[in-house]
Amino acid sequence: MNYQAIIFDSDGTLIDSETLGNQVIVECVAELGLRLTLAEAVAEFRGRKMGDTLALIEHKLGRALPDDFLPELRRRMALAFEAELKPMPGVPALLERLDVPFCVASNGPHDKMQVSLRATGLLRYFSGHVYSAYEIGSWKPEPGLFIHAARSLGAEPERCAVVEDSVLGVQAGIAAGMRVFGYAPGGDGEVLAQAGARVFSHMDELLPLLCG
Repeated sequence: MNYQAIIFDSDGTLIDSETLGNQVIVECVAELGLRLTLAEAVAEFRGRKMGDTLALIEHKLGRALPDDFLPELRRRMALAFEAELKPMPGVPALLERLDVPFCVASNGPHDKMQVSLRATGLLRYFSGHVYSAYEIGSWKPEPGLFIHAARSLGAEPERCAVVEDSVLGVQAGIAAGMRVFGYAPGGDGEVLAQAGARVFSHMDELLPLLCG
């Protein structure tokens, strides 16, 4: 393998959380009178930092969200994740086989990633190499988070591979000068390819791509 490090996104890449997390959002905004389908929520909010997601919700609502909306949303997401969250198919087997350093780098806050990775049994693979945009003040599609992750692993950015499922994440990886692999398990990877990623649909396919 020619890479010095592999950088994984979390939600929707390592963890099957996009559907579950957005279902909680759909339920919470419905209580405020905003009707969204799950498909609409995933399309609108995938890969975004929470502040941008909340701004979009407020725009759709036409008014400010209640002060307790975010704490309640986080609470309900944590409960859902602890009860139902699973890793994406093939992820544990892939992580067992990687022979270069790897990490998680997400737009989500650190405590949310800890809950998700612990609930899915993946936290043990990362040995403290879990990086949040909130810690460095740089969110995808900015490249800062990925550059920080690479340096933390002692790798040169141009010798890193990024694994992402969102356009914002692909854009961040390209901006960081990294090779980006776009994970599209639903077969809808055209937008990731257009953003510059090499697309694959199952984690079993990734290791041969990394070694190719």
